[in-house]
Amino acid sequence: MARIVSGFPGRRIAVFGDMMLDRYVKGSVRRISPEAPVPVVRVHSESAVCGGSANVAVNLSALGALPVLVSAAGTDTAGDELAGLLASSGVDSSCVVRAPEFLTIEKTRVIAEHQQVVRFDRETPGRVAPAVKKAALSSLQAALKEGCEALILSDYCKGLLEPDTIRAAVKLAAARRVPVFVDPKVEHFQLYRGVACITPNTMEAFGGMRIPQRDGQGPAEELGRKIMARLACRSLLITQGEHGMTLFTRRGAAVVPVHIPTRAREIFDVTGAGDTVISTLALTWAAGASPEEAALAANFAAGIVVAKLGTASVTREELLESARSWIKKTA
Repeated sequence: MARIVSGFPGRRIAVFGDMMLDRYVKGSVRRISPEAPVPVVRVHSESAVCGGSANVAVNLSALGALPVLVSAAGTDTAGDELAGLLASSGVDSSCVVRAPEFLTIEKTRVIAEHQQVVRFDRETPGRVAPAVKKAALSSLQAALKEGCEALILSDYCKGLLEPDTIRAAVKLAAARRVPVFVDPKVEHFQLYRGVACITPNTMEAFGGMRIPQRDGQGPAEELGRKIMARLACRSLLITQGEHGMTLFTRRGAAVVPVHIPTRAREIFDVTGAGDTVISTLALTWAAGASPEEAALAANFAAGIVVAKLGTASVTREELLESARSWIKKTA
């Protein structure tokens, strides 16, 4: 792991997908409102961090990579705030398309006593102008031409990644032999044929294949083989929450599953965990790791980030310390 992590710094990874601003309003609850049966939150602090594909880029930067974020934002206050947060995190956002007609996506979470009370969103779902999508694809093409070692498609189903842009992005990467890694949504699941790796959670995996969800490792492995056959991808990583992850790879004509138990010490908040998994997986793969090593690193990273409150990232030092702790416990 130390050898692989030492290869992280300086690797250019393109990230294409829906970005958003994650706001957090934190406080305490001491009473119920007399106006309605809801808690009254006394606000102690407010903060904002990068969300969606922007969080994937921040995760890559925290691990030492050079992410190139290709996305869309408005020319509004939230868009300006996102640009500032990206700059402070060392993320190249020159490929982000700023459009006056686009409303920057915001998610505001109200948290009291370490519990999320409510979330409210500001967005115009599914409304990305053709000109914005065309400009984003042009930016992606330019980024890949300048040299990237992997492409991450961060699909939040907010309008930028649609069938036409998904196919175009995969084609652009294939033309330059850049491996594609996908954090998918159910609606677009079966469009991701031939990619290097797709990382659905259990619900997305069953939903994407239009199969009723079933519990247990046996059904998960049966499903994984069906996905590999349908999508013809090089590998598949199904994240299973507290049950860990299962990686599917090809060995000749056979599809081989490898189950990786969870490394989480304590599950505190799963917000953004998928962003951490896909960023760590793609970067580790680009650094020369095998799919099994990349999945193991992603699992360590996920175990770290779910123990943090809110959208968070993982550093190389934290990743190595997690690996060392696990080795000591299992030695």
